[in-house]
Amino acid sequence: QVQLVESGGGLVQAGGSLRLSCAASGLTFSTYNMGWFRQAPGKEREFVAAISRSGLTTDYADSVKGRFTISRDNAKNTLYLQMNSLKPEDTAVYYCAADPGRRLYRDSHEYDYRGQGTQVTVSS
Repeated sequence: QVQLVESGGGLVQAGGSLRLSCAASGLTFSTYNMGWFRQAPGKEREFVAAISRSGLTTDYADSVKGRFTISRDNAKNTLYLQMNSLKPEDTAVYYCAADPGRRLYRDSHEYDYRGQGTQVTVSS
């Protein structure tokens, strides 16, 4: 049974930082491309970042480029999202997702598995 469990969310002031983690189990983590998505109240889920199996290739939404960094530790079966210079508009539930495909996708429907999410709230 595949499980993706996010952690690290919380309440932070604008300009602050958070580091999200996604612990994966039940799958061969190193064979999956991984992604982070977020969904704010009343809005559709949106792409945040993605990383290849090896960690050598990454992709970011324009809204987070230069502020967020996606990374992974295949030995620990864990995905990370370092979020710096947070803004109130970053407030959302953040989800990690896993995809066994050969390319990085920005569409969450392309991912086979998704976690339950962790809440990030940025106050102004």
